[in-house]
Amino acid sequence: MNVNSGNTNGAGSEGQGSKADQFSRWGFIMAAIGSAVGLGNMWKFPYITGKYGGAAFFLVFIICLIVVGLPVLLAEMAVGRGGRGSASSSMVRLSGKKAWGGFGFISIFGSFMIFSYYAVVAGWTLHYAYLSFTGQLFASNDFGATFGNFISGSLPVFWQFIVVLLTAWVVAVGISSGIERFNKILIPGLVALLIILVIRSLTLEGAAEGVSFFLDPDFSKLSPTAILVALGHAFFSLSLGMGVMITYGAYVNKKQSLSGAALAVGLGDLLYAFLAGLIIFPTTFAFNLEPTQGAGLVFVVLPVAFSAMPFGAWFGGLFFILLAVAALTSAVSLLEVAVAFVMEKWKTSRTKAVWVTGIIAFLVGLPSAASAGGAVDFLNFGGKSFFDWMDFLSSNVLLPLGGLIVTIFAGWVWKGAYEEADLTPGWYRVWRFTLRYIAPILVVGVFLISAGVISE
Repeated sequence: MNVNSGNTNGAGSEGQGSKADQFSRWGFIMAAIGSAVGLGNMWKFPYITGKYGGAAFFLVFIICLIVVGLPVLLAEMAVGRGGRGSASSSMVRLSGKKAWGGFGFISIFGSFMIFSYYAVVAGWTLHYAYLSFTGQLFASNDFGATFGNFISGSLPVFWQFIVVLLTAWVVAVGISSGIERFNKILIPGLVALLIILVIRSLTLEGAAEGVSFFLDPDFSKLSPTAILVALGHAFFSLSLGMGVMITYGAYVNKKQSLSGAALAVGLGDLLYAFLAGLIIFPTTFAFNLEPTQGAGLVFVVLPVAFSAMPFGAWFGGLFFILLAVAALTSAVSLLEVAVAFVMEKWKTSRTKAVWVTGIIAFLVGLPSAASAGGAVDFLNFGGKSFFDWMDFLSSNVLLPLGGLIVTIFAGWVWKGAYEEADLTPGWYRVWRFTLRYIAPILVVGVFLISAGVISE
């Protein structure tokens, strides 16, 4: 298909990576890093790091990212560039079998469902940035009640709409003029915000204790389960199993080094996780707070710290802007996966595909926005809200399944992987062995722990 930035049709023999609209070398890396850095590294990574031994867990995370994450990342990029289509059509073209189109669609469906509720959470970050900069966030010391009242009201729908609108606008402009330019502006801005917030957190009184907790290894807390948790976080923090890197890979020209790009994305993701730890741990320890899992850390615990520090309203605002930037760059990549599929499947223009997909995603996300705070009880069942079920099924079922499919496809089915990956014979053998024998077993382990079969 021919995915162009204007109102041209989405069909064509050259595939979606035709010369009409491609990433530049650094544009592709920036967009891939933008997809990888998201909300998870800021609120889940500190929690699991503290739970499983601080620097000991971080070391295991690095190993998992290098040994499994990067090979699977390279595989997804190679499938995209080789197939020049969506995650579905690329597998069909490269295998010559239509059945693989259905397998590829799993990751497309997963990314669409994630976008539908991810836009809700991204909207929370924008709202909290506004509350912090205006000082309204600190009008009351009961931050739990503030957050609860917010997510149980109608404002989350408004902010969800704003996020979907911004994301759709970027994707509608196209690859080089939209997604690439957006990430080239926002990623350097994200780095600047990270540096400012790291400096602020490290200069707080009592910050050294938090740094020590983060960087001093406690190997007694490591276990086989901890290794699988580290692998799962490395896997998901690289946006694997979502069809994102396959879709983005289709917009990369043949001169780009995919192995070099994969390494750059891995390093970017690792640096973001490390700096997130240097923000969260010193800040929470300086104010005798507990780094808890999930949204509570960001929207309930950290505002306590911001309220107590000098110029806390501004630093709090910058922190939530940081989260919003990370969320938006990830949201853009998630929406593009579905848009590329719609353009290809129905041979429609990018503009129409974006707005139709965006509107449907907004409507699908409404129950998540309404149920997260318990405003709509009839959507809750099995002890989980609709929002929680969307998160659980997408992250713990569809994505591991999508990642497993890619490893099997690149390792066993696709015969041209060697040429597209452009590796030396020795590295290719290592890569293929990893995809065939190591990654599938470990991904199944991640699936079992994500699904609750293996307890954390």
